[in-house]
Amino acid sequence: MSITAKAYIEHEDLALVPTLCDLDGVNIRVIHQATTDPTSSTFPFVIEYDDLEELEETLNRDHTVTKYERIDSNNGTNIYQIQHTDTAKLISPAVTQVNGFLLQSETKDKGWLIQAQLLSRDALNSVWEYARENDINFRLLELYEKRKGGSDSSFGLTEEQQKALEIAYEKGYFSEPREMSLEDVANEVGISSTAMSGRLRRGMRNLLSSTLVED
Repeated sequence: MSITAKAYIEHEDLALVPTLCDLDGVNIRVIHQATTDPTSSTFPFVIEYDDLEELEETLNRDHTVTKYERIDSNNGTNIYQIQHTDTAKLISPAVTQVNGFLLQSETKDKGWLIQAQLLSRDALNSVWEYARENDINFRLLELYEKRKGGSDSSFGLTEEQQKALEIAYEKGYFSEPREMSLEDVANEVGISSTAMSGRLRRGMRNLLSSTLVED
């Protein structure tokens, strides 16, 4: 059995977050490689930003960056090899330590949206514990289990609960501060706020029960 987890992580010392916060409209994603070294602090990135001079001035000020090398640049799409400082916070060591793989990492808001393939719920708990110990805000968004025979399980979520949780997240209901009220989220789905509240509670209960409580 393996699981695929999608999460949002946030901390001011996460890799390249200072650059993300300083440059309006910048988009950053990691070019993932198969690595078994949890101590690695150098990664290739794609950074989408038109003003190359401003971008590199910002990288020079970024306290999570030790050094960088521009590999390629074309029409605002720039590829860099970036080495991080010892004080930069990374989630990749925790994933690699439990023999997992980061499938996707891209910036969102003031943090990173990540997708990881892990061997078990225990591995996910280890990554979550690492985040907690390092004061990294870790929000689990989606979780799927690969069962025998290749089928996927949505961990007890009904289609309505999954849709409600996805819309609530996308519209900022779980953000701090909250970007949309429960009533507004309910209006997006076309149900009452009372029904939406119950749907979100049941969805979160089912998700937690399926992922954090062993059978």
